[in-house]
Amino acid sequence: MSDKIILYHGSFCIVQKPDLSRCAAGKDFGQGFYLTTSKAQAQKFVATSIKKAITQKEQDVQPLKGYVNAFEYTPSDNLSLYEFKNADIPWLHCVVSHRKQGCISGEFEKWIGYDLICGKIANDQTNTVIAAFLDGVYGPIDSDRAAELAISFLEPENLTNQWCFRSNKALACLKFLSAEEVRLYGK
Repeated sequence: MSDKIILYHGSFCIVQKPDLSRCAAGKDFGQGFYLTTSKAQAQKFVATSIKKAITQKEQDVQPLKGYVNAFEYTPSDNLSLYEFKNADIPWLHCVVSHRKQGCISGEFEKWIGYDLICGKIANDQTNTVIAAFLDGVYGPIDSDRAAELAISFLEPENLTNQWCFRSNKALACLKFLSAEEVRLYGK
């Protein structure tokens, strides 16, 4: 990755300066600030962000209004970066080890030193498959057969991407560009 890239973050608020201390642990690629190259994916995430913010009693949450924040990412040789090219067994093991630390021996520890991890997103539509995988429905979670079966159910060709900025050094490579208001419509 050598060219500047525009990335998007859907939120209940404008995020000009991301703060890692506000980022939840237990996400696909660990605790970090998540973005995507898909503006549509970021727009979809606005509703999820609003729901979480209301649950966590964040101030100034508007139940029907959020934002897609746009950032320019400038790659740096100083970052420890890992990019998953596909939703494959190593990708799945990374995701499940961050969602349930210790489920695969030594897997979580492999990712500790990375500033930035990129790859397919395991979103709300994939949660059922990943939960079943973690519960051993497809077989032992450290077996390739169970992982391959789970991945086939995830339909990886339909998954968009996510970028997890896991360190302040990684965040320093982002430049806030704008925030576009997104209106949700009540039921």
